[in-house]
Amino acid sequence: MNKHVLLYTDGACSGNPGPGGWACILVYNGIEKEFSDGEHETTNNRMEMTAVIKGLQALKEPCDIDLYTDSKYVLEGATKWLAGWQEKGWKRADKKPVLNVDLWQILSDQMGRHNITWHWVKGHAGNTFNEKVDALAVLQRDSHK
Repeated sequence: MNKHVLLYTDGACSGNPGPGGWACILVYNGIEKEFSDGEHETTNNRMEMTAVIKGLQALKEPCDIDLYTDSKYVLEGATKWLAGWQEKGWKRADKKPVLNVDLWQILSDQMGRHNITWHWVKGHAGNTFNEKVDALAVLQRDSHK
C-alpha cells in the first residue's frame, strides 16, 4: 500500500517574466516538510509548475497524493491537456508549440510515478497550507530580485 501524502504548491512572480519563487509543503503522518527556491528571470506559470515538480521529486517512492494548487494552468494542463499535447508531438490545438514543454515533460514523468488526485484551492482565501506556500514563494521571489 502506498503512503498517502498531501502536497500544497504555489508560485509567485514579480513581472511576467521577472524574478520568481516557488514553494511546496509535503504532509505525511502529521509531519510537514517545506521546500522553496526561486529564479531571477522566470514566469508565474513556470514557478507554479516547478513547485509541483519539486514536491513530487522529493518523494523517494511512489505515493498516493492529494495535490492542492491554486493554479488552473497547472491543474488543467495536467488533467485535461497533457495527454493531447503528447499525442500531437507537444503541439496545442492551434498547432503552436506547447509553452513550458521542458517542465511539462518532467511533470508527466513524475505523474507516472505517483497516484495523484488534483485539487484546485482558491488562493488567498484562508486555506492554511495555501497561505504558507504563498508566503514562502513570495519570500523567494523577493530574494531573487
